[in-house]
Amino acid sequence: MRRRILVTLLASTSIVLVAFLVPLMVMVGQFAVDRAQRELVLEIQPIVSRIPVVAPDELSELLAVISRRTEHPATVYLADDTMIGAPQPMSAGAQLARERGAFFAEVEGGRDLLVPVYTDSGEAVLRVFISEEQLNGAVRGARLTLLVLGLGLLALSVGLGLLLARAFLRPISDLGATAGRLAAGDLTARVVPSDIKEIDDAGDALNRLASRVTELLGLEREEVADLAHRLRTPVAALRLDAESLRPDESTDRLVDDVDRLERMVDEVIREARRPLRDDMPATADLCSVARERASFWMVLAEDQDRRLSVDIPTGQVLVAAEARDLGDALDALIGNVFSHTDDGVAFRIAVGVTDARLAWLEVTDKGPGIPSYDVVERGQSDSGSTGLGLDIARRVAERSGGSIETGSGVSGGARIRLNLMRAPKRRV
Repeated sequence: MRRRILVTLLASTSIVLVAFLVPLMVMVGQFAVDRAQRELVLEIQPIVSRIPVVAPDELSELLAVISRRTEHPATVYLADDTMIGAPQPMSAGAQLARERGAFFAEVEGGRDLLVPVYTDSGEAVLRVFISEEQLNGAVRGARLTLLVLGLGLLALSVGLGLLLARAFLRPISDLGATAGRLAAGDLTARVVPSDIKEIDDAGDALNRLASRVTELLGLEREEVADLAHRLRTPVAALRLDAESLRPDESTDRLVDDVDRLERMVDEVIREARRPLRDDMPATADLCSVARERASFWMVLAEDQDRRLSVDIPTGQVLVAAEARDLGDALDALIGNVFSHTDDGVAFRIAVGVTDARLAWLEVTDKGPGIPSYDVVERGQSDSGSTGLGLDIARRVAERSGGSIETGSGVSGGARIRLNLMRAPKRRV
């Protein structure tokens, strides 16, 4: 925007300057020539008045003195074509001056002033040469002054253009900065009014949009919290039914599942009640979460004769995400394996580090693979499910600053990888 404003100012100012300076320079040049010619006429008037009364030998000395003093070579052609003064061949202009009177004639290197003079022996002609340098002596200085003036005006217009561009672009920059803060999740950001109506209109619209988004998010969180709260009743009933069963290993597992479901419902309520913006950076150990969830799913994998391979480093791999979010994302990926592959299909959980910025969590299986890579979009599914599992994993990865990758594994089955932004190590 600033560059366009400056280019527009430069173009418009240059057009005005060219339209003004070019004719002015032409006029200055013509004025200088006219002035030089007038001065020459005044200089030769003493010669013209003395030619009729001066003897030829004295006239030659007079012309030599005038030529040295004025630097204009002077020649007199008498009526019998005798030449006195500077040796210059007689031209057709001399005869024309006898017929029509005094005039300036264009010649090579300058101009000749031809003046008829009446003497006792007949009509003579005085010829005085003035060079181009003498005609245009003052033109270069005047044109240089005009050129410097034009460049000064151009520089002044650029300076004023920068000031105007800064005053005009500051509200636009503030508008863009506010939009960036809103995009980053700061829903408290608002546009400050300026003195430009069009920008203020856009700022008011953005402020109303931010207020509406805040309102809708608040309503959505309230609805989620209410819905999760309603789930407490059937969960409590499920707990009572599970505890009334005959104690055995299956009953204990069912009670543990109910406990986890109840904790998840409570977590949904707490998440919905949390403020819209949380400035505390999240950090979790990806290896620890992966080990814990692999241990949880190991029991069900053994029941379905699935071989679960685990490739997790022994140390810590800290990533910018909440531990519960990572657990939910991994559960969604593993749950897809159990939902979309047959019993006995093996799968693998792996954790690794790409570089100093990224770590990854990967789940692969030996099933038929993913029919379409569009399943990562929310609600997309080719198998009749809700299609929210991969979307949950994708949002966890993107909130950390990473991404999700889908493809085929070495065995041809599905491969889902979450790229997660690494977090700095915790201080002890």
